Amino acid sequence: MLANLHSGTLYGVDAVPVEIEVNTAYGEEVRVVIVGLPDTAVRESTDRVWSALIESGFMPHRGRTIINLAPADMKKEGPAFDLPIALGVLAAKGDLAAGRLDTLCIAGELALSGEVRAIRGALPLALGARERGHRALLLPADNADEAAVVEDLEVYPVRTLREAADFIDGRIAIERRRVPERAFEEGTAYDEDLGEVRGQESARRAVEVAVAGGHNLLVIGPPGTGKTMLARRIPSILPEMTLDEALEATKIHSIAGTLPRSSPLLRRRPFRSPHHTISDAGLLGGGTHPAPGEVSLAHHGVLFLDELPEFQRAVLEVLRQPLEDGEVTIARAAATVTFPSRFILVASMNPCPCGYYGDPRRACRCTPRQIRRYRDRLSGPLLDRIDLHVEVPAVSARELQSSQNGESSSAVRRRVVAARQRQQRRFAASPPVRCNAAMPARLVRRSCRPDDGAAALLRMAMDEQHLSARAHDRILKVARTIADLEGCEDLKPEHISEAIQYRSLDRQYGL
Repeated sequence: MLANLHSGTLYGVDAVPVEIEVNTAYGEEVRVVIVGLPDTAVRESTDRVWSALIESGFMPHRGRTIINLAPADMKKEGPAFDLPIALGVLAAKGDLAAGRLDTLCIAGELALSGEVRAIRGALPLALGARERGHRALLLPADNADEAAVVEDLEVYPVRTLREAADFIDGRIAIERRRVPERAFEEGTAYDEDLGEVRGQESARRAVEVAVAGGHNLLVIGPPGTGKTMLARRIPSILPEMTLDEALEATKIHSIAGTLPRSSPLLRRRPFRSPHHTISDAGLLGGGTHPAPGEVSLAHHGVLFLDELPEFQRAVLEVLRQPLEDGEVTIARAAATVTFPSRFILVASMNPCPCGYYGDPRRACRCTPRQIRRYRDRLSGPLLDRIDLHVEVPAVSARELQSSQNGESSSAVRRRVVAARQRQQRRFAASPPVRCNAAMPARLVRRSCRPDDGAAALLRMAMDEQHLSARAHDRILKVARTIADLEGCEDLKPEHISEAIQYRSLDRQYGL
């Protein structure tokens, strides 16, 4: 007999349909054959499935079983085909009514005991099932909340193979999983607040400008001045994610297996802080079967690189494409995969290896050659892609002991949200562009027109500081953001002047 079931496999951040055909024939030879470009985990499913069938009280098929995963020219990966294969074997044997299988999309890993284990990528699978017109999705109970976020799709959670078979056969009823109320709660509560940062008014201002326009930020200063403290509080002033943004970010974390069980839908913007020993594949993504890296896990959020010069130069250079294009393309022999990676890069560094170059209170122990070698770890093209460079000096004891907190995150966020709303109205006719930092050249020319005084000031800075053409456009973008924070449509000299100030540190430190 022949049984047909529907499932899916992950390709990048999306799920593509996979049809599972199971054919059984009786005979003396007991043999199971899986065709359709299965990987090792899929080929090993036969042992898991046969054990799960026995432990669940079913008799395995005595004879030849052929399992085809279509389309045959696409690589099939992972253990999520265990459950549909097992149900397909039962249907092909006639032990399971196959009438409901056409309306279901099925995925799940099986333990040897017949328990159904969680899988990666439940949200992309649910979205793919809805797009293909399936009425319902049958998947592990641990993934049900995540999949239930998708509207117009019935999600049925199962914990064992026996439960799944009885449900399809109509012997038991399973209550469909509803969208959990907590999934759409606004993620406005943060444990850390920008008001806890004492002093550092210039750095706080730079952070506000960076977040308001989606600009990248480099913070330079000696150890213990609050660089990391500032960076970790940036998510608290970012605008709340829209539902579309939340779904995009959740899909990536679901595929990577980093989605918390308590958060079926990410509502807070991601904050990723990889260690400086990370490889280029870990940062950008990759592997035999390409998986998202840190730049994609930070999509719609913040990627924080602490002690930037400590990262391998080759690793830092791979940041150029995601910083410029907002996506990462990974090519392998079997497939080419694109992951989204639109994030705010926040990096910190010391001015020298010991950290105290230019500090008026502590002497620097580094030689000029050591300082030069340390700074040369950062290439000019990479620094050109960082819009704001800001110095964070040591904080005085008086400021640290002050009982008065700085401006709170909620107050700063209100200004940031107002500036972002102005940008959304400005770019309403250009949907891919959501903030000033993402403006292409044509929009820079149209939206960033300085008045005569501002234009003259910019020309002078370009000549004296030998700035690149990319720096020219980035200064205009930052000036546009500064004007948006003030609610001003025209770019004035003071806007250009502040934006130029954020580009001057790379010349001061010889970066």
